[in-house]
Amino acid sequence: MDYTKLKIPNHVAIILDGNGRWAKQRGLSRSEGHKVGFDNIVSLSKHVFNTGVKYLSVYAFSTENFKRSKDEVSFLMNLFEKKFKEYAEELKKENIKVVFSGGRGKPVRDSILKIIDYCENITKECTRGVLNICFNYGSHLEMVEAIKKIHKDINDKKITIDDINEDIIYKYMFQDLPPIDFLIRTSGEIRLSNFMLYQLTYAEMYFPKIYFPDFNNEEFDLALVEYTKRDRRFGGINYEAKSD
Repeated sequence: MDYTKLKIPNHVAIILDGNGRWAKQRGLSRSEGHKVGFDNIVSLSKHVFNTGVKYLSVYAFSTENFKRSKDEVSFLMNLFEKKFKEYAEELKKENIKVVFSGGRGKPVRDSILKIIDYCENITKECTRGVLNICFNYGSHLEMVEAIKKIHKDINDKKITIDDINEDIIYKYMFQDLPPIDFLIRTSGEIRLSNFMLYQLTYAEMYFPKIYFPDFNNEEFDLALVEYTKRDRRFGGINYEAKSD
């Protein structure tokens, strides 16, 4: 693939959907699907950055996912605890910075919070790209926390109410990242599921029917081809574009 001939989005977001259904189709447990899905994001993320993408946000675990069965949640927590550190160390070699977005309170284990801090610390000087792992994440939670921080800074006279604009709000999110250009949700489901709603305002969206464990490097390249075809107008009109 000649990426110089494609439009490469600055910030890509992926909702990693379909791990459980992928496993069920193969007579496997949902847990096995999550394990394969985690291994896939490790290899896929390296490819994403190799195409020229600078920011990648992945929806690893939502605040609502804690409502799943106790066994499934426990498996996922154990998987994250085992794999996050190893994953970050691999990405450090690739010069990729790792950050996390999401709530740090209960029911997240203290042991996982320590690993999150470790991952962010060992990669904080990396400069080739940023991987934002959304863990115990919900956009509603993010907005509530942002409003609280803004209120505190106004009270502490760090900012005034007149300082608040669309751009400054990004600085109060879990991570100060640029707007998302391209959202991919695997499995064919067409919904956002409380994911980065503010950052997705003008994102192009792509909903392949393939389950995430099968969404490999070639599938991502197909997504880039689709993105290249899009005419991004940000609410305006491109009068030079061909029309029907």
